[in-house]
Amino acid sequence: MQKQQPLEPGRTALAVSRLEQSRLLVRWHLWRRHVGLPYIMLLPFLLLFCLFFILPLGYALWISLFADRLVGGSVFVGGQNYLQALHDSSFWDGVRHTMLLLLVQVPVMLGLALIFALLIDSGVAWFRTLFRLGFFLPYAIPTVVSVLLWGYLYGPSFGLFAQLASVFHFPVPGFLTEAGMLPAIGNIVTWQYTGYNMIVMYAALQAIPQELYEAGQVDGATGWNVALHIKIPLIAPAIVLTCIFSIIGTLQLFTEPRIIRDLATNVIQDHYTPNLYAYYLAFTNQQYNYSAAVSFALGAVVFVCSYIFMFATNRRRLR
Repeated sequence: MQKQQPLEPGRTALAVSRLEQSRLLVRWHLWRRHVGLPYIMLLPFLLLFCLFFILPLGYALWISLFADRLVGGSVFVGGQNYLQALHDSSFWDGVRHTMLLLLVQVPVMLGLALIFALLIDSGVAWFRTLFRLGFFLPYAIPTVVSVLLWGYLYGPSFGLFAQLASVFHFPVPGFLTEAGMLPAIGNIVTWQYTGYNMIVMYAALQAIPQELYEAGQVDGATGWNVALHIKIPLIAPAIVLTCIFSIIGTLQLFTEPRIIRDLATNVIQDHYTPNLYAYYLAFTNQQYNYSAAVSFALGAVVFVCSYIFMFATNRRRLR
């Protein structure tokens, strides 16, 4: 047999080089398709996110470390603004108002949302589409319009409730008083966001496999037993999600007290909620540095409350 002639060293190096180039080219195409392309598609969002969120957040953090002085202008004070916020009674009064609203209004709102979602999913309610749309419609109304609408109804002299009370010789409800303001704001928030939370829970209910209901019926589970032992445990992640959103939204309450303040100036002060307090510090008192520190202090409160809730729910699941 004729022996195969070995390749020359130059040709061997050239073949190896071409093989390496082919491998690199294949790797480049795979990376571009599976890794690079998603980042390229996300690039517009990332740019806008950095431009309108990360940069303003960094700037707010930067100015919170300074303070304006009559002599010397803006000077670096480090964490002094944050220490002042920790000892600011006005800030903690606002936190107390939002915490009271959180402990009372959020359970009521989510309880109603869960009941309505179970009713729609069970088929008990007639015209389910119309029923679902009717409860979701308040969420589609702008918050300012909702507050103006309810502010008109709450009016002690011109409101609908006051007029009905005068017709039937009942005491005029004190919605815009010190004692009735938090329930009044809680009613507005509940009316507006119950439908949204109901839709989230209803969507989670629709994802439950039908076989589980059939297995429960074989075991004799009907009605509320199915809801309590099958539906609610399986949509627990959706319920937790709505709780987290509600906690964050309640602690950041701003629009409702800001709009209704014009009807009850003596009740809703500048520091009625932490967000309202930061707003008036910045745009009324021109204390931009301290307002930024108050905003970050509020962010810390939101983080702590959300973390405590998540820790408690996760620990309960592990039991």
